[in-house]
Amino acid sequence: MTIERRSEAITAGDRRAPNRSMLRAVGFGDADFQKPIVGVANAYINLTPCNAGIQTLSDRAMAELKAAGVMTQVFGTITVADGISMGTEGMKYSLVSREVIADSIETVVNGQSMDAVLTLGGCDKNMPGAMIALARLDVPSIFVYAGTIKPGCHAGRDITIVSVFEALGQYEAGKLPKPELDAIERAAIPGAGACGGMFTANTMSSAIEALGMSLKGSSTMAAEDAEKADSAGESARVLVAAVKSGLTARRILTRKAFENAIAVVMAVGGSTNAVLHLLAIAHAAGVKLTLDDFEEIRGRVPVVCDLKPSGRYVATDLHRAGGVPQVMKMLLDHGLVHGDALTITGQTIAEALQNVPSEPPAGQDVIRHWSRPVYASGHLSTLRGNLATEGAVAKITGVKSPRITGPARVFEREEDAVQAIFAHKIKPGDVVIIRNEGPKGGPGMREMLSPTSAIIGAGLGDSVGLITDGRFSGATYGLVVGHVAPEAAVGGTIALVHEGDRVTIDAEKRLLQLEVDDAELAKRRAAWKPKPPRYTSGVLHKYARLVGSASQGAVTDGA
Repeated sequence: MTIERRSEAITAGDRRAPNRSMLRAVGFGDADFQKPIVGVANAYINLTPCNAGIQTLSDRAMAELKAAGVMTQVFGTITVADGISMGTEGMKYSLVSREVIADSIETVVNGQSMDAVLTLGGCDKNMPGAMIALARLDVPSIFVYAGTIKPGCHAGRDITIVSVFEALGQYEAGKLPKPELDAIERAAIPGAGACGGMFTANTMSSAIEALGMSLKGSSTMAAEDAEKADSAGESARVLVAAVKSGLTARRILTRKAFENAIAVVMAVGGSTNAVLHLLAIAHAAGVKLTLDDFEEIRGRVPVVCDLKPSGRYVATDLHRAGGVPQVMKMLLDHGLVHGDALTITGQTIAEALQNVPSEPPAGQDVIRHWSRPVYASGHLSTLRGNLATEGAVAKITGVKSPRITGPARVFEREEDAVQAIFAHKIKPGDVVIIRNEGPKGGPGMREMLSPTSAIIGAGLGDSVGLITDGRFSGATYGLVVGHVAPEAAVGGTIALVHEGDRVTIDAEKRLLQLEVDDAELAKRRAAWKPKPPRYTSGVLHKYARLVGSASQGAVTDGA
C-alpha cells in the first residue's frame, strides 16, 4: 500500500488549497508547506505513573522537531494501566489496548498523510502497540520510552509494585500484619515511570532498543531524570535525519533485528509478554517469526542480568551498570547478536556499540561477567505436549524444582482461583488450571499476577504449578506456564481437563502434558461444546471475533 504523504499532497497545486487553508488555522505559514510533516503520537495520561511524565517529553520532542526544520502535528493515543486493572474485569481491556493503540496511530498517520512519526509511551501496551503501527506504516519513525520508575524503599530494601501483590498474599495467608501491608503499599510507587523491575514495560523498552528503533541507552533511563528529556530531544533530531535520508521502519525491522531483540530479552531475564509482542510486531513488519525461534535463541544465550522479579535489582540499577548497550556488547563479542543490523541513527549495531566496553564495570553484579552468568541459558521456554500442541510459554529459571506432576485444580476464571488460594484450598503439589482466559475466551488474555502473587505470598511458589491460556505479568515468577494454545475457547485440550486429573509440567523436557489416555480425551472432545460469548457487543466482542492464537502473537489482522 502506498500512501501519498502530506508534504507531497499539500504542494500539489491549487487543487490542494483547501488543505492548506485548514493548516493555516493551526499555525502553518507559506514556507511551512514545503516542510515534512512529522506526527507526534503522545500517550500522555494521568491515570498511571507509567505515562505521567510523557507530556514533558512530547513538548521537548516537538520543540526539537520544529528547530530542525519540520512541522509537527501532535495527536493522542490511549493507555490501560495494567497495575491498576490487574485482578479485575478491566484487565481484559489491556491486550485489547495494544491493538487500539496500533490502529489509532496507523489511522492518524495515514489518514493525515504524515511523512514520519515519533511515538511516546510508557505503560506495557504503549510500546508493542506503537511498534506494530510503525511496522505497518513503514515511514521514518522512532520510539521514545517514557522511562522507568525509581524503586520504592521499605525496611531498607528496594520494593516495586510486585512487593504489594506479594505482601497481600502474605497478609491473606496470615503471615504479615495489616500495618506492614499498608506501609509497603504506601512506599512501593514513589513517582512517575513504569514498574521498576524487568517487567513487561522495561522488557519491551529494552527489546525496542535492541531492534534499533530507539536510541542507544534510552530504554533504562528513569522517567524523572533530566537525561530522559534530553533523550527525547535527541530522538527528534535523529528522526529528522532519518526523514532526510529516507530511512524507514522496515529497513530496520528485519529478521536480524528480531533475533537481536530476542537475545537481549533472554539476557536481561525479560517478561514472557515479550514473546507475544515480538511475534505481533514481526507479523506487522512482514517478518516470519515463530515460537521455535525463541527456543533456539534461548538455548544459546545466557541470562547475564540479576533483575527482578526473580533477581535482586531494578532497571535503574541496570542503567547505572551500562544498560542494554553493555549487554548487547557482550552478546556481540560472543557472536550472539547481528552487528550489521541497522539502527534508526543510520549506524549498525556494531558501530553504535564500538565504544562500549567488552566487560561490565567492576564493583557491581547487576550485569554478570560472561564467565559467571545468572543462568547458562535463557529463561523463557516453549513447552509443548497434548495440553499445548501449538505451544505455551514459561519462565523456567529460578524455581527449585523444574518438574511437577500433580492433581489439576480447575478454575474457569482468575477470580475463582484467587479466592481458592486465599481460602487455603490449594495445597503443595497441586497444579492450578485457569482457563477461558485466552485471547478469545477472556476475551483479552488477562495477566495472572494476582493468583501467582497469592501463591508466592502463601509460601507455595516452589510447590504449586499454574497453567493458563491467559498471560502473566512481567512481574510473575515461579513454576507457571501461560499462553497455552490452542486455548480453551476454541477447544484446546486445556478445555478438557477435569478436576483431579494428573498434569505434568516439565521445564527441562519442555513438556506440558495431561496424563489422560487418548481414548478418554477423544470422548471428552466429542462431548465438548464452546461456551457462549461473554460479550455480545462493544470492543471486547469485536476483539474476540478477530483475534488469533497466542502462538502467533494474538494479532487481530491475521490471514
